[in-house]
Amino acid sequence: MKRNTIKQKELSEEVQEELQDTVEEKAEETKDFLKSIFSPQKITTYAVVKNLPFVAFVAFLALLYISNRHLAERTVRQIDRLGKDVKELGWDYKSLSAELMKRSTQSEIAKRADTLGLKERKEPPIKIEVIIEEKK
Repeated sequence: MKRNTIKQKELSEEVQEELQDTVEEKAEETKDFLKSIFSPQKITTYAVVKNLPFVAFVAFLALLYISNRHLAERTVRQIDRLGKDVKELGWDYKSLSAELMKRSTQSEIAKRADTLGLKERKEPPIKIEVIIEEKK
């Protein structure tokens, strides 16, 4: 016996037969419908020519759908590639920034200046004052 999942009761033989008959009738109706659509009497030159604009429109929509899909996939690939480029450029920026900070320290500048023959001053700079005397 089959159970009714809604009421949790067993279905009687009569109800089961009625359901089976209903399902079989609907299956036959579907078969008949499909046969009637694709029968040689229904497909005539006039019917094909009459529906040609609709078929062309559906084909055009299919082409639009396919091209839109390709465009979307290409855009997603481009976004992914640009994201990878941004990450790589971020890494380059961080490494160059750290290298610049290291090279701009006083000790590194002194080492590079020493190779050029320049020496670091040990005493602080002095201020030179010029006194201009006015002529009377």
